[in-house]
This record gives sequence, structure tokens and C-alpha cells, in this order.
Amino acid sequence: MSRDQERVVRELVDAHGQTYAEEAGIGLKDTPQPLYRLLVLAHLLSARIRGSVAVATARTLQEAGLSDPRRMAGADWQERVDALGRGGYRRYDERTATQLGEAAELLSERWGGDLRRLRKEADDKVPEVRRLLQEFPGVGPTGADIFLREVQRVWPQTAPYLDRKALQGAERLGLPKDPDRLLELAGGTEPAVLAAALVRASVDEEVARDTLAHAR
Repeated sequence: MSRDQERVVRELVDAHGQTYAEEAGIGLKDTPQPLYRLLVLAHLLSARIRGSVAVATARTLQEAGLSDPRRMAGADWQERVDALGRGGYRRYDERTATQLGEAAELLSERWGGDLRRLRKEADDKVPEVRRLLQEFPGVGPTGADIFLREVQRVWPQTAPYLDRKALQGAERLGLPKDPDRLLELAGGTEPAVLAAALVRASVDEEVARDTLAHAR
């Protein structure tokens, strides 16, 4: 059984191990701008909308120059709405435009535009980081989990982070729901990559079905 499960994990990671930050064109580093772009992506992905639309919209916001909290907060509300609409994020565009502006202002005023200061305030304690992330308008528990899944690549203090959504993907694939066991099955795979692959299996039944078929 263990070897079968290892094959499943290997097939999943090989085919679907792209992080959402990578898909959105975010060169993730432990510096203010990439971390902010990841926060925006997590916000967009947390809505009930297709992940591909959220990723495309994150790219559109970047192309519109709204890639740091100062520019986001300083942009006209309609400018944010228009950028969201160009990305296909139309169902939630007006509310999200307001939330993005408010969140950018909060980040600038409280943490100087630098999410590393938020992490420092939390003393690197993951539950506290997760709580503070939810103070941003539009970033609830789901958005905080998305951010933490992805940021563990550059914030090793938060790793390994396999949240409920990732573990749902493991269950769909017949894999154990124990994070330590999943990491063991994944060998040297980065936790962020494993988490992203498991989430893709959770949200897309075809990913899970194809993974199991190819692992046989």
C-alpha cells in the first residue's frame, strides 16, 4: 500500500505540482512586493470563483501597476474595478475593489507595507499569523490558509502547512490525512508544492481521477 501511495503522490506532484503563485507569475521572495502580490492572490482565490479566473485577475492587477500596497491604495476605486473586470473577476468586482483598497491601507499604516512585520508581530507563531491575516478585509480563514500554504516556500517558519483543503485532496486520492505521513510519502517534495498539488486534486475531480489512473 505504501508503494502504491508513493506512486500516487509522485504522479500528482509531477503533473500538478505548480504553486498558484507560480501560475500567477509571482516570483515569490521574502521581500515586500512579492509577499503583497501573494496576499492579493490569496484574497482573489478565496472567493467562490474559478481558480483560473483568480489567477488571471492577479496577473491583470500586476499589469495595471497595482503590485504594491501604496499603488493599490492610491488607485481610484473605478481603476481597481476595471482591472478586476479585465481579469474576468466580474461577479465580485465592486466589493473586492473596495476591500483591496482598504487592505492596502491597513498594510501600509500598520505594518509599513511589509508583511514580514506582520510575521514578526506574530512572533513566527502560525496560528497568530493566520489570525492577523484575517484582519485584512476580504481575507477570511480560507484566504489565510491559501497565503500560508504558498508562503511556506519562503517562510520556513510556517512549514509544513497542509490545511483542511489540502487534506481533502489527500482523502479524495485515498491517501492518509496525516501531514507527516503525506510528507514522508512525498519524499523531498517541498511542502508548498505538495500542498498546491493536493489542493488541485481537492477542487478538481478530473485531476484526482487522472492521477489515480496514471499511478496504476
